[in-house]
Amino acid sequence: MKAPKQWRVRNQRLGLVGEVCPHCGAKLFPPRDICPECSGPAKESFAFSGRGEVYSFSTLYQPPAGFEKYAPYTVALVRLEEGPLVTAQLTDVDKDQVRIGMPVEMVTRKLGEEGEEGIILYGYKFRPLLQSA
Repeated sequence: MKAPKQWRVRNQRLGLVGEVCPHCGAKLFPPRDICPECSGPAKESFAFSGRGEVYSFSTLYQPPAGFEKYAPYTVALVRLEEGPLVTAQLTDVDKDQVRIGMPVEMVTRKLGEEGEEGIILYGYKFRPLLQSA
């Protein structure tokens, strides 16, 4: 992802900000101009809690170009508490410990580097939910 685009989607990538449809109440992530549920305009920002559970997952051993140094890594579909499914890398967990239904929470982590200067790009990943004391 190029640095200008990273800047434009920083709220989405760093704070898990989507939208809520003012017509039907559907929570949308990523943000969209039109609600897929009712076809109405969806322009109201909505900050997701960042909590959810693993809906499905896969470990990548042959990653796409640019991600070879991170392999193997696990990517999951996470069902957020508010409803939407989000695709994200899992972190802070061994691939053998991941299971469907595992509670997770969003964290901000390094996604990669860009350009000769090595600009670091950050975004969301999910880790196992930490139990509060």
